[in-house]
Amino acid sequence: MLEAVRGKLRAKHYSLRTEMAYVGWARRFIQVHRGRHPRELGGREVEAFLTRLAVQGKVAASTQNQALSALLFLYREVLGLELPWMDEVVRAKRPQRLPTVLSQGEVRALLELMQGRPRVLAALLYGTGMRLMEGLRLRVKDVDFERREIIVREPKGGHDRRTMLPGSLEQPLREAIARALRLHAADKAAGHGRVWLPHALARKYPNAAAEPAWQYVFPADERSIDPRDGTERRHHVGEEALSRHLKRAAVQLGLGKPVSAHTLRHSFATHLLEAGYDIRTVQALLGHKDLATTQIYTHVLGRGASAVRSPLDQTP
Repeated sequence: MLEAVRGKLRAKHYSLRTEMAYVGWARRFIQVHRGRHPRELGGREVEAFLTRLAVQGKVAASTQNQALSALLFLYREVLGLELPWMDEVVRAKRPQRLPTVLSQGEVRALLELMQGRPRVLAALLYGTGMRLMEGLRLRVKDVDFERREIIVREPKGGHDRRTMLPGSLEQPLREAIARALRLHAADKAAGHGRVWLPHALARKYPNAAAEPAWQYVFPADERSIDPRDGTERRHHVGEEALSRHLKRAAVQLGLGKPVSAHTLRHSFATHLLEAGYDIRTVQALLGHKDLATTQIYTHVLGRGASAVRSPLDQTP
């Protein structure tokens, strides 16, 4: 059953992260029901499973929603069955929490305690407002030094966007790209050098995966085997490359508040609004579909994206 779920996900070209999550929820659902085939179960059991997650597991709303999406995929796409609308599910509550925001001084102190690639990554997220995975997945071709822009491809929500390229990051990014291209050249010489591409792009541009422009700006130190097709290739660096360095620096500073990659994004938005930039401009830079999502930071009014100066470049 689980292999059928995995096969369907791959046939529809879902990301590896989504594949792992959906297969995990299908496995958990089957285990809870002592190995019974999902075809023998239905809406009532799914409803009870999701309610148990909220009431006993006390999971976040996003976790419960992911479980629901996974089970809907299992029934609709794999088994070809429609589940009845589940009105009796006890929904996990989505807490209304204000984001953790650092001051500009705290951000700069944090960056001073970091070195190498983690520092460049942290500065990139704060200086551009990118999400962690958007930064890790950045390709060489999407850094435009002439226009001083970065194009964020395939972000959450699916709509590409532009953000600024901070002047103070130009040299570190040039060095990161130079290192990435050296690794790429070595991989090609060893008979590899083809980076992963989304399915539609790989089909449309069959040679693009071997081109320097498509390589990750922050490649992993070692090649690995892609579990989807068994190909040995160099993926982008993992999330832990930044997370543990941020936490360590926060502890050294004695900040006394949780610091993550998303904290840098929250700080980016807040500092732009404090500097007087229009909330709709900030919304566009963050890639929020709904203005209400951006309004959690505060409110202001109007200016174009190309005129925005990154908070990374502002004098404290």
